[in-house]
Amino acid sequence: MDERFAAFRSRACEMDRWDPLKSFRELFHIPPGTVYMDGNSLGLPPKAAGDALAKTFGEWRDLAIGGWLEGTPPWFHLAEEAGRRMAPLMGASPDEVVMSGSTTVNLHALVSTFYQPSGIRTKIVADELNFPSDIYALAGQVRLKGLDPKEHLVLVRSRDGRTIDEDDIISAFDDRTALALLPGVLYRSGQLLDMERLVKEAHKRDILIGFDCAHSAGALPHRLSDWDADFAFWCSYKYLNGGPGSPAFLYINRRHFGREPGLAGWFGFDKSRQFDMDLEFSHARSAGGWQIGTPPVLSASPLLPSLDIFSRAGMERLRHKSLALTGFLAEILEGTLSSAPYGYSVGTPGEEHRRGGHLAVEHPEAWRICQALKKRKIIPDFRPPRVIRLAPVPLYSSFGDVLAVAEALKEIVDGREYEDFSPVRDAVS
Repeated sequence: MDERFAAFRSRACEMDRWDPLKSFRELFHIPPGTVYMDGNSLGLPPKAAGDALAKTFGEWRDLAIGGWLEGTPPWFHLAEEAGRRMAPLMGASPDEVVMSGSTTVNLHALVSTFYQPSGIRTKIVADELNFPSDIYALAGQVRLKGLDPKEHLVLVRSRDGRTIDEDDIISAFDDRTALALLPGVLYRSGQLLDMERLVKEAHKRDILIGFDCAHSAGALPHRLSDWDADFAFWCSYKYLNGGPGSPAFLYINRRHFGREPGLAGWFGFDKSRQFDMDLEFSHARSAGGWQIGTPPVLSASPLLPSLDIFSRAGMERLRHKSLALTGFLAEILEGTLSSAPYGYSVGTPGEEHRRGGHLAVEHPEAWRICQALKKRKIIPDFRPPRVIRLAPVPLYSSFGDVLAVAEALKEIVDGREYEDFSPVRDAVS
C-alpha cells in the first residue's frame, strides 16, 4: 500500500504542477499549517475581503448617511449590484438575481409567492434528504394556507438513504401537485440532481418548480434561465466565500416578474419611487421586487471581492478542477482504504454528472475520525449518522491537500487515534 501511496504522491505533484488555477490559492487566507476541507460549510476569506470591509466601514465613517448614494457601489443599489455579479455563475440575466435576506427567509418569500393551492392542486413535492430547515419552512407554508403538512407536503423517499432517484421525484409529480422544491445538490451525500430534467418534467404537468442551490452555487455551473426554472435561492458563505452569516441570493425567472411577492417589504419597491413612501406596494419588476428589508451593507462587503475572483477563474474551469479533486480522493479511498482494517466507503455518486462539490466519506467511527483529523489540523465536517464530508475547493485546495487527507485517514485507523475521542457529538459538528 505504501508503494501505491507513493504513486499517488507523484500524481498529486504532477497535477499541482500543471494546475491552471493554482495561483488563486494565494488570494485566500488559509489557516497556517491547515488542510481545509470544509468549504462546503464555510468558505475561506479572500485576502481582499478585509480591505473591502475596511473600505465600507470608512464610507460609513466619512460619508455617514451619504453612503447610500455615494458609496462604491452605492449602498442603495448594493443588492442589485451583487446580483449582477452573481448572475453569470447561475446562468441568469442580471435582473433575475438579487442579494437578499438569508436562505430560509428567501425560501419563505419565494414559496409564499409560488405556492397557491387551488382545487385539487394543493401539494408540495420535496424530498426526505433535503436540509431540514427547508422542510420546516415548507411545512410552515402549508400550514399558513390552512392545510396539513402530513397530507399536503410530499417527501420523496430515498432508496438507499444517500441519494434520491429523479424517476421517483417525477413519479410524485401528479395532478394534485402545485409546487416542487428540491435541492440542487444534496447536503449530506453530495449528489447532484438533474435540475434541467426535473424542470422539464414539472412543466409538462403544469407544476412550478424551484431549487435550493446552497450546495451547488459556486461549486458548479448553472443554467437556471435556459432550464426555465421558476425560482431558486442560495447562501453565499459556503463555496462563495462571503463570510459567516453573509447575505443570500434569490433568482426569479423573468416570466414571473409580474407576480405579486408573497412577502412584501419596502426594499422590494420600485427603486425609482421607493422614497415616495406610498402606502400601495408597487414592486420592482425584477428579482429585486422580492427583497424584504434593507441589505446588510457591512456583511455584504466581503462578498464582492469573492465574486470578482469567480469571474476571473470561470465556473467551467472551477468545475473541471473540482471533479478532478473529488475524483482523485475517491480513487484513493476506494482503491486502498475500502477493505479491512480501514473500511472507508464513498457515499457520493461516482458519475461526474451526478456529483456536486464535496465527497461523503462513510465510516462507522466517522464522528471520532473527524475529531482525529482536526487534531492533525485537517478540517472536515460530520453529518450523522456516519458521514465525513470532505470538500476540496478548487480555488484554494490542491491535489497535495487531497493526498494529505487520504494519508491521514489511513494513519488514524492504523494507530487507532480515533479512540482518544468521545463518541458524544459537539453542538456544532
